Amino acid sequence: MEQNVHVIPYVVNQQEETVNEVPKGVEMIQASKVWSQTKGNGIKVAILDTGCDIDHPDLQGRIIGGRNFTDDDNSDPELFEDYNGHGTHVAGTIAANENGMGVTGVAPEADLLIVKVLNKDGSGQYEWIIAGINYAVEQKADIISMSLGGPNDVTELHDAIKNAVAHQILVVCAAGNEGDGDEKTDELAYPGCYNEVISVGAVNLERISSPFSNSHPEIDLVAPGEDIVSTFLNGKYASLSGTSMATPHVTGALALIKDLCNKEFDRPLSEPELYAQLIRRTVPLGNSPKLEGNGFLYLTVLEYLETIFEAEVKEKLINQV
Repeated sequence: MEQNVHVIPYVVNQQEETVNEVPKGVEMIQASKVWSQTKGNGIKVAILDTGCDIDHPDLQGRIIGGRNFTDDDNSDPELFEDYNGHGTHVAGTIAANENGMGVTGVAPEADLLIVKVLNKDGSGQYEWIIAGINYAVEQKADIISMSLGGPNDVTELHDAIKNAVAHQILVVCAAGNEGDGDEKTDELAYPGCYNEVISVGAVNLERISSPFSNSHPEIDLVAPGEDIVSTFLNGKYASLSGTSMATPHVTGALALIKDLCNKEFDRPLSEPELYAQLIRRTVPLGNSPKLEGNGFLYLTVLEYLETIFEAEVKEKLINQV
């Protein structure tokens, strides 16, 4: 197959030797407010990307394995090191350790399966992506995260995603960065515009829609995607922008949601049920659904609504006395 799949274009804003923070994006989606209940322990996330800096101090203990499907390192399947930086940044946003240094990911106790399907140039072949998806299914991943895309609707790629969803795996994809700022037009990148995937658009740190974020009818929700600080190559950190950066916020959130729901319902929820639980945790921002889908990811919205409801009930009872 023609080599025309690539990392969803992104901007490296700044690199840092050291940082010490819970990134703003992680705070914005209220992840830390959920950590007293779960940090995603035992949830297996397959990251299909450029590999990972497996020696990064913030990712120690999080990586449980992986596979290389690219032409890097003479196609050695056991070597899934990142020479690009994109995959390492995504991994940190999902599950960087809460260790009092560096950054903390959305689900800091989730397990990461590193599936290298894009090479050092950030590009790859459709057969690599398809093989990576099938590998994630074989490894019984709970979630697949793909901050990648291309212009072509490839039947085999779509079929692989359908198979993953049929195995109750949540598939999260970047919407793409070809947006023109006009919500009336559609910008399509695959697999991000397939109905079966959870398509993620981007907003900035003020919750304003990012002008580069694709708009189309299959957008499911938005998350922070500008000036996102996370892990990078050689044990360093970087601030990046793109829907690639919004996607792992949703992936990490789903790891938290899945663990929460497993405990609450005392049974594994199906993929459609978990999708519904995710969408319940969104807040509309007032944009077109083609731009923001169901709204902005906000993990504690249910608790907030319960508080409002209880206050209203209390007020009614007082008024009746």
